[in-house]
Amino acid sequence: MKISEFNHSIVEKVRFHEVDIMGICNNAVYFNYFEDARLKYLQDLEKEFKFSEFLKGNSFVIMAHNEIDYINSSFLDDQLTIYSKIAKVSKSSFSFEHFVYRESDNKEIAKGGGVLVHIDKRTKESQPLPQEFHDAVISFEGE
Repeated sequence: MKISEFNHSIVEKVRFHEVDIMGICNNAVYFNYFEDARLKYLQDLEKEFKFSEFLKGNSFVIMAHNEIDYINSSFLDDQLTIYSKIAKVSKSSFSFEHFVYRESDNKEIAKGGGVLVHIDKRTKESQPLPQEFHDAVISFEGE
């Protein structure tokens, strides 16, 4: 993955409770970083495109799939940049890709992604993503 492929990022600092006795960031913590990145991405997208339907009223998204590849370790107090993008939008789901990078020494730390499904709160069934979401992603990410 190349940083230039991503239009969104957040910064996370590895905290004391996230490391093991050797000072290495626990593998499960990266999923929390991905969740923080997805939430901030969607908040920023909503702020920019002013959704009237997506995640309003009777809809929400749930995680259907999560994956990660570990490349290098990170350690206590490391500052990590989590780059994110929506790589694919389908009828009722969309896929994120994430890339974790330590800027201080130009190290790739991890990469991964996940699939979220758009759900109707009442029926608990998947429902189509509104056109405004498709349009916002295309506008933000490009074709």
